[in-house]
Amino acid sequence: MKQQIDIGTCIPGGQVEQWLPAMVQAGFECVSINFHMSLGGVDLRELASKIKEILGDSGVYVTSLGYYCNALQYEDHRETLAHCIDVAHLFGASTVCTFAGGLEGESVEAAIPKFSEVFGELTRRAEDRGVKIAIENCPMGGTWQHATCNIGFNPRAWELMFNAVPSKALGLEWEPAHQLIQLIDPIAQLRQWVNKVVHLHGKDASVDWDAVRRLGVYGAHDFAPERTPGFGDTNWRDIFSILYGAGYEGDICVEGYHDPVYSGEREMTGQLHALRYLKWCRGGDFVPNPWDSKS
Repeated sequence: MKQQIDIGTCIPGGQVEQWLPAMVQAGFECVSINFHMSLGGVDLRELASKIKEILGDSGVYVTSLGYYCNALQYEDHRETLAHCIDVAHLFGASTVCTFAGGLEGESVEAAIPKFSEVFGELTRRAEDRGVKIAIENCPMGGTWQHATCNIGFNPRAWELMFNAVPSKALGLEWEPAHQLIQLIDPIAQLRQWVNKVVHLHGKDASVDWDAVRRLGVYGAHDFAPERTPGFGDTNWRDIFSILYGAGYEGDICVEGYHDPVYSGEREMTGQLHALRYLKWCRGGDFVPNPWDSKS
């Protein structure tokens, strides 16, 4: 059983050299390196070497490599995601995070045959390389009937996905925010699905129930703004208790840059608060029992 769940932060792949040294100095214990839809001309092999040099002997490590794309719809996305799986070991990352993809404008069910084909092949690749693929639970503006680039946002979809691709290399990148904006109880959900969770994003949300009652949920008002952990609705002590109870072996990486208050010039203020809050929720730093000592 893991002694403690490490707390890290997400860093955009194009900003690594500028941001990573500050995040190491701030006390984050690991990092997730992320790209959205494109690598932006970044050479992953060169980036892995630069990151290794920056991290040095700090003890901070890369936990995951994220490439969030639509591998069902676009061949170049599929090829880049396969490349990320191939080079993840250069970062020391055991997980590659992504979207499940979708057939844009069509239903979740319509995409399952293509998901089975594409992710069947990708998970075999991941299995061969000792890597897990984690599907983020973000709707990306889609619905069940009209998905965008990620069908993997709802537990009904997860049942279809995991039945279509029953590989132990396929799991979830989970966070409560994406469930709260669907008015799903994230704690009850995590209890049910924790054994499929291989990576967590540290991001929360606050549901404005008054706005829901007055304006509904169809976009007239942001009824569930995303928040940095410590400012949202979720009690992360419950999350840690569920994770420890299930023997979770991963980490939690704060996904900043979304909070409507703690962003811009307050970004690091919010991230450092999240770091301290999440460490507190896990019970602080691991302390071995003195009576278990062999000396």
